[in-house]
Amino acid sequence: MAIDVTIAEQIEPGERRREPRSPVDLEAHVRELGATGTEARLINISATGFMAETTAEYEVGARVWLILPGRERASAVVRWTAAGKLGAQFAEPLSDEALGQIGV
Repeated sequence: MAIDVTIAEQIEPGERRREPRSPVDLEAHVRELGATGTEARLINISATGFMAETTAEYEVGARVWLILPGRERASAVVRWTAAGKLGAQFAEPLSDEALGQIGV
């Protein structure tokens, strides 16, 4: 009898991301579903998530849109907030094409 096994990639303690984030410095807009949005500064991004600075306060678990000028919006869930920053995980990973449009 054969057993198929997949070994998970080991992640450094304190580092829970599956993909490395690329540093960016872009103006963005973050909007909670059903609400008006706020200006934000996108700090880093990967296919699976982003970190942004904003003056607005968001609850962990809030569903938001990340909107970049001239690009499509992306749905995400806020995973953490601290000191005017938030980290969010995209509902669906961004394509390589979408990341290329951002300059990543």
